[in-house]
Amino acid sequence: MEFLADVLVRIVTQFQSPTLGFLIGGMAVAALGSKLQIPNAIYQFIVFMLLMKIGIDGGIEIREANLSAMFLPALMAVITGLFIVLIGNFLFSLIPTIKKADGIATAGLFGAVSASTLAVALVILEEQSITFEAWVPALYPFMDIPALILAIVLANIHKTKEQEEDKVHILGILRDSLRGSALSSLILGLVLGLLTNSGTVLESFYEPLFRGFLSILMLVMGMEAYSRIKELKKVAHWFMVYALIMPIVHGLFAFALGYIAHTLTGFSPGGVILLAVIACSNSDISGPPTLRAGIPEANPSAYIGSSTSVGTPVAIAFCIPLYVALAQIVFEL
Repeated sequence: MEFLADVLVRIVTQFQSPTLGFLIGGMAVAALGSKLQIPNAIYQFIVFMLLMKIGIDGGIEIREANLSAMFLPALMAVITGLFIVLIGNFLFSLIPTIKKADGIATAGLFGAVSASTLAVALVILEEQSITFEAWVPALYPFMDIPALILAIVLANIHKTKEQEEDKVHILGILRDSLRGSALSSLILGLVLGLLTNSGTVLESFYEPLFRGFLSILMLVMGMEAYSRIKELKKVAHWFMVYALIMPIVHGLFAFALGYIAHTLTGFSPGGVILLAVIACSNSDISGPPTLRAGIPEANPSAYIGSSTSVGTPVAIAFCIPLYVALAQIVFEL
């Protein structure tokens, strides 16, 4: 009981973070019926800026890092992404009222990664002076791409069995995933950080704007989360249950793998937290368009509605504080 009380106190403390405040503020504004809107072009630009900053920062650190130390956490990220899709597909297959395509697409979206949730976690760790390897955000595609590809492959295998169509074109799926705006931005930042002397532009341009842009992104996500709640009325309640519980499970699974990497290679506590965060997150940028194209028969109200209205708020408002509190106890931070 003392352990649980300690965790709860630490979680409540996390809610004092201004980053979480903007998310909750966005939900409150939408609930009050405000006409406030952020143009989509501005939203896309903000996402691009955040991903470029994260990518450049990670690329610079990878260039200077011990690649052998990065190998195991990257492998853990791949394993986690594949695990989330496989366990989600299995759970939804146990419910006969849910279409196979809807279950697979939902598992794929939750296996993919939210750049905005990752950005929130980075700021919270910085606010609390919890250190981590700067290349940890670069684990994003190691979890994101395998999860999306596996989901689309599973859906196409199922579709092929039903319709007796031609074999699945895995290379085409991989190519389309890499061309997505989110992964393209992140990979571009990584390459620039690796191959160019981009430290000055990072410090003079991206760093000063990062927190301000993130606050706007949180407002947008809060308003979007509230508006998506209505969509879930069209969907079986099982999607809500999944979106409420499984992000916590996914993060704890990744936290355990991260702890193993910490024991074997000295992976930092902050890195363990971020690995858990990208596991509990669900893609809000790269995933939806990739799954719309790869699994067109799936109902977007199911996987996007459950993800945006339930999964993302759970990941940001509950999971991040939970994993920070858990790390503070486990690693005695």
